[in-house]
Amino acid sequence: AITVLDSRGTVRIPAAIIGVWFLGPGTDISHRAVELLGDTGTSMVWVGEHGVRQYAHGRSLARTTRFLEKQAALVTNTRRRVEVARQMYKMRFPDEDVSELTMQQLRAHEGARVRRVYREMARKYQVVWDKREYDPDNYSGGDPINQALSAANVALYGVVHSVICALGLCPGLGFVHTGHDLSFVYDVADLYKTEFTIPIAFQVASEYTKGDDVGRITRLKVRNEFADGKLLTRIVKDLQDLLSVAPDDQMVLE
Repeated sequence: AITVLDSRGTVRIPAAIIGVWFLGPGTDISHRAVELLGDTGTSMVWVGEHGVRQYAHGRSLARTTRFLEKQAALVTNTRRRVEVARQMYKMRFPDEDVSELTMQQLRAHEGARVRRVYREMARKYQVVWDKREYDPDNYSGGDPINQALSAANVALYGVVHSVICALGLCPGLGFVHTGHDLSFVYDVADLYKTEFTIPIAFQVASEYTKGDDVGRITRLKVRNEFADGKLLTRIVKDLQDLLSVAPDDQMVLE
């Protein structure tokens, strides 16, 4: 068993019944505990508070490569790859017919729709909005709304990355995004930005006063939004649908 100690006391948990450990800030774990979890095939993910960042992981929950094989088969077939990209777009914007659009056209439509969402949120929250700007080397140089968007999206990427790794999928094999080791993370995260991170970011920016730590405030709001675990369940279901996971494959996750 794994012995867990915290301020509330000590509890021993049989390692074989654990699906995945999410290890948050301040966690210390012994070599022997990791060895035991490895022997029982338990997945470990080192995350930020409430899983809003993903730092590292060890072994997926999947006991088979069928998920990864499906992802690889879809992403390496031009026609099927575009079909998945269309499905992703329809999940975000169900009112638009994209059945005949090419990948290039999909990207153009997506960019236009997201810019429209930015403008709508700016009007709703009375935030001055110009355009999306992100400089990874100069985060503090951005205005409050761009800082908030960056912080919120990073938190979302952590949650999505954790789920992808837990399912044994490859974070780098994206359908819309390509050429980055987190391309698939960005693909999947895009499914939820207009619902979660963009509204949160504009709300934070609308309440901004000089001296506020925009990044911290945003991360806390995102953390509270995701803390009930419903998004984790939803991501798993959406990935199963996108990759057309068969019922016998789903049993791997039970």
